[in-house]
Amino acid sequence: MGLPGALPVLNSKVIEFAVKLGLAINCNLAFNSKFDRKQYFYPDLPKGYQISQFDVPIATGGFLDVDIPVEFGGGHKRFGITRVHMEEDAGKLLHTETGNYSQVDLNRAGVPLLEIVSEPDMRNGIEAAEYAAELQRLVRYLGVSNGNMQEGSLRCDVNVSIRPIGQSKFGTKVQLHSQGQEDQIVQETRLWDEGKLPEEKRRRYEKMGLSMQDVLFLANDKNIAEFFDATLAKGADAKLVANWIMSDIVAFMKNEKLTINEIKLTPEELSELIASIKGGIISGKIGKEILFDLLAQGGSVKELIEKKDLVQIADPVRLKKWWTSDCRESKTGNEVSKGKAILVSLTRSS
Repeated sequence: MGLPGALPVLNSKVIEFAVKLGLAINCNLAFNSKFDRKQYFYPDLPKGYQISQFDVPIATGGFLDVDIPVEFGGGHKRFGITRVHMEEDAGKLLHTETGNYSQVDLNRAGVPLLEIVSEPDMRNGIEAAEYAAELQRLVRYLGVSNGNMQEGSLRCDVNVSIRPIGQSKFGTKVQLHSQGQEDQIVQETRLWDEGKLPEEKRRRYEKMGLSMQDVLFLANDKNIAEFFDATLAKGADAKLVANWIMSDIVAFMKNEKLTINEIKLTPEELSELIASIKGGIISGKIGKEILFDLLAQGGSVKELIEKKDLVQIADPVRLKKWWTSDCRESKTGNEVSKGKAILVSLTRSS
């Protein structure tokens, strides 16, 4: 902000985050780096210059691999990263609806900022959106930022250059935050009023035999990915875990407006539930009933099965004894005899 007598002090945390981010997007790190003054006049920059990095940024020459969703054609795309540099944030301009005047919010001025500059590798809006979404996932995985765009924690400056089919050179670029329509492009800058990394997880999930739809969903949210991994660590089958998370568990979370960290179900109990169904102790239908109790109230699978007497009897000897002693002459027994031949055949054969 240029306060009299105030000198800039380097924030050590921003260097740590810059190095972490640079390595995550496969950049080369500069062991000797420096800061520069970017001189320009703007209402949100009261001291008349911005502390930034120009010719020796902290990280250069990287790339980011992105999986395009199946509904948009699928496949993998690599986007080049030109550089990552550190700088200070400027203030925020708040424009009135009438346009008669603007207000300046300087609360974020001087706050450390990391800027990622990409190569011109995106060919349509879908690729640009998926690139931005992957960066958001990445910074959240790394703990560098919460990535919340509505809070200004993640912002995108989009350079659009129109290149007609068959033309080798890019057209004049325009930097903007929201796309409009123009007959002719004029160079300018516009304002908008308003662990393991995801890529590694997606490749690992692919090797487990999961569909790309499952892979993209599970790796999209760090907390969901960690819940999934923790359940697998208890010996559960990957596809079964994915199915339970993406169907009933996510439905419960949406209905109750909860995150996966806020539900009562633990990875250990989900693994136990899947094992109980797979082992024939309970049926899939009973498993769903137990699941909703676990999601809402917690507890253990074994306790709920015993408490509600939900054990599924699958032993032929016990079934035959039950049939001959209690049910053969009852109304239920007659109904079973008439309508469920498979069960009758099973008990008689034993």
